[in-house]
Amino acid sequence: MDEITRANFPPEETEKGVHTPLGGTADGTQLSTHNDGADVPPMDGGINAWLFLAACFAMEALVWGFAFTYGVFQAYYSDIPQFKDSGNIAVVGTCAMGIMYLDIPLVFTAYRQWPRFQRLGCGLGVLMMCAALGLSSLATNTNHLIIAQGIFYALGGSIAYAPCILLMEQWFDRRKGLAFGVMWAGTGLGGAVLPIVMEQLLGKYGFRITLRGFAVVLFVLTGPLVYFVKPRVPIPASRPSPSAPNMRFLFTSTFAIFELCNVVEALGFFLPSIYLPTYAGMLGASTSLQALTVILFNSASVIGCVLMGTIIDKLDVTLCILVNTIASSIGVFLIWGFSMSLAPLFIFSILYGLSAGSYTSTWPGVMRDVVRNTPSAESSMVFASLSAGRGVGNLVSGPLSEALIKGMPWEGDVKYGYGSGYGSLIVFTGVTGLVGGGSYLARRMKWL
Repeated sequence: MDEITRANFPPEETEKGVHTPLGGTADGTQLSTHNDGADVPPMDGGINAWLFLAACFAMEALVWGFAFTYGVFQAYYSDIPQFKDSGNIAVVGTCAMGIMYLDIPLVFTAYRQWPRFQRLGCGLGVLMMCAALGLSSLATNTNHLIIAQGIFYALGGSIAYAPCILLMEQWFDRRKGLAFGVMWAGTGLGGAVLPIVMEQLLGKYGFRITLRGFAVVLFVLTGPLVYFVKPRVPIPASRPSPSAPNMRFLFTSTFAIFELCNVVEALGFFLPSIYLPTYAGMLGASTSLQALTVILFNSASVIGCVLMGTIIDKLDVTLCILVNTIASSIGVFLIWGFSMSLAPLFIFSILYGLSAGSYTSTWPGVMRDVVRNTPSAESSMVFASLSAGRGVGNLVSGPLSEALIKGMPWEGDVKYGYGSGYGSLIVFTGVTGLVGGGSYLARRMKWL
């Protein structure tokens, strides 16, 4: 990404991953002029920047929003004859989310090498997702779901939405944190709306018609968005091949500490969104109220992402992560852990969405710190590496969660939610969240 941008701006105008447009002010409030005479839209504002951000928001809402509704699908799959006796139902959801995080470095590298194909790739990714949903509707066992609704959907999703991430730095600089926060809020909005729709459709028509119908809707809604996911600066017809990205930042203590916290936090983060509907069902909730736990979580994460995106541009990233960690830990240990009725469980869903749901909105701050300490680092590759780390945590969390609740440990031995059979899952989620905030302590210890 940095080399792509350097191909369009002189070296003195590119510093530490912050790009100043030609002919414009440092904050990008004026139109700049490309060297071939074409007008280049401004950064951080203007109709083109906001249309790009709106398209990214909508793409995020549809691509990731569906993945984050898997808790509703898991509750449904666990109750129907085709899948209820199959193992690894949770792996479907963790594959769908985990691989979209994990393969980003490869997708970024490909788009970096051939930037002219970003829009084409975005369209092809949409088609892959739709095909994956169609194939998922034909599944007769859990392995089919893992391959289609999990792996195949994830590959298409990452190919479709990666250009949104790569091009964001061309459109936003001073407001980068806010822009990423708004885009990631799309996941929360999609995750709030889609569970309602999916729960109703699954109940009335079953998973086969539901998946086929959503494949059609996904194509109709995301297809037009591809037009707006475009570079701010035209890509020259002839340009030298970029050199390999400089990945030395991977071996710095700054990145290593942030990445370690990021991976550990991801090990527990996804578990509530997957198991809250099942937990609510154990408390006697109807299918609609089970879905409500996911809806509240995702709705709250919309607000959390935008708020975190706003403050991350102004405050130290480790302080933001500390606030995030304290709030999510209180929610896990004191609210979910003592929830034996639906009301506190709904409160937990909201608090967890506001706090833990906005963790990735701290990434622009992490990118800023890493690039500041290692000027040769490309912020897009820092993002890709953070995404891959989160993917590792997500993929591991699927089978790990199955192991944590196997045999319903602690059931009847302790009280409240801890004795529900999900106690080990609750404790694991809380502990990993605490470790995820370890970067604040590292800053105080002068390790960052």
